[in-house]
Amino acid sequence: MKTTATAFAPASVGNVGIGFDILGHSIAGPGDHVSVHRIDADEVRITAIRGAAIPLPEDPHRNTAGAALIAMRAALGLRFGFEIEIDKGIAFGSGMGGSAASAVAAVVAANALLDVPLPPAALYPFALDGEAVASDSHHGDNVGPMLLGGLVLATADRLVPIPVPAQLHCALVHPQATLETKHARAALAGAYALREFVQQSANLALVLAGCHAGDLELIRAGLSDVLVEPRRAPLIAGFAAVKAAALEAGALGASISGAGPSLFAWCDGALAAQRCAQAMREAFARSGLDSESWVSPVAGPAAKVVA
Repeated sequence: MKTTATAFAPASVGNVGIGFDILGHSIAGPGDHVSVHRIDADEVRITAIRGAAIPLPEDPHRNTAGAALIAMRAALGLRFGFEIEIDKGIAFGSGMGGSAASAVAAVVAANALLDVPLPPAALYPFALDGEAVASDSHHGDNVGPMLLGGLVLATADRLVPIPVPAQLHCALVHPQATLETKHARAALAGAYALREFVQQSANLALVLAGCHAGDLELIRAGLSDVLVEPRRAPLIAGFAAVKAAALEAGALGASISGAGPSLFAWCDGALAAQRCAQAMREAFARSGLDSESWVSPVAGPAAKVVA
C-alpha cells in the first residue's frame, strides 16, 4: 500500500472569455505540487505551505487542498486521514487557477493512495468543493481542464473534453499585479441586457463548433467576450492596449484569463503565440507593469502523480 504521493496540477485559462465559469483549458509550464501522506488519524492536516507570496490558510477547512480532501474523505467514507504539503507554483490572484491547482493536485495525489483509485473525472466534485473555499462559488472552468487536460466544458455535474486543432496555441501573459477572484466577481453585479446574453451564446457556439470542426475562422469569429470582459477590464491596468497588441500581432482572439489580471490570446501556431506574447508584454510595459509569459498548446497537460 502506498502511503505518500506527490501530484502536479498545471495552471489554466478559466472562462476562455466566452465561457464564463464553464469553459477552460490547461497550460503547459507553471503549476502547483502537492504531497499527500496517508495517516491513521481521522482527519486532514496541512503541515507545510511553501512558495506562497502571501500567507495561505493552514486550517484545512479554509484551504482549497484541505477542503478538497475533507470532501473526498466524507464522500468515500474513508477510515484514514491525510497530511498535506503544498508547494505553490502559481501566483496568488493571477487569474491562472492557483486555488484550483492546489485542490486538484491534492485529490490526484490522495487518489493514488486509495485502495481502489478513481478515474480522474470522479475527482471533480471533491476538487470543486475545495475551489469553492477560495471563490465562494462551485465553478469548474479551472478544475475541469486541470483534471482532464486540454479544453474542457465543465458543468455542475459533468466534464466534457472539447477537441481542438493541433496548431491552436495560447499565449498567456501575467502582469506583476494581483486581482482576487472575489473582487473580480463583485464587478459583475448589476443588470445585463438580453442582447448581451444572445451574443455571448452565439460566440460560445461558434468557438465550440470551430474547435470540433478544426475551423480557425469560426473560432476567430466567436472568440469575443461581450458579457464579462467589459465589466472586468477596468480592473486591469493597460487592458485595452494589451488586447489590441495581441490582435495586431495576429491573435484569433484575446481576453482575460480567469478573473485576471492575466490575459490570454489564442493563436494559429506556436510561433504566432510567441509573437503575441512578446507584443502583449511590451504593451504591459508601456503601462508600467513588468510581466511574464508562457506559450502552450490549448490542448495542455492534465494533472498527474509525479512521485
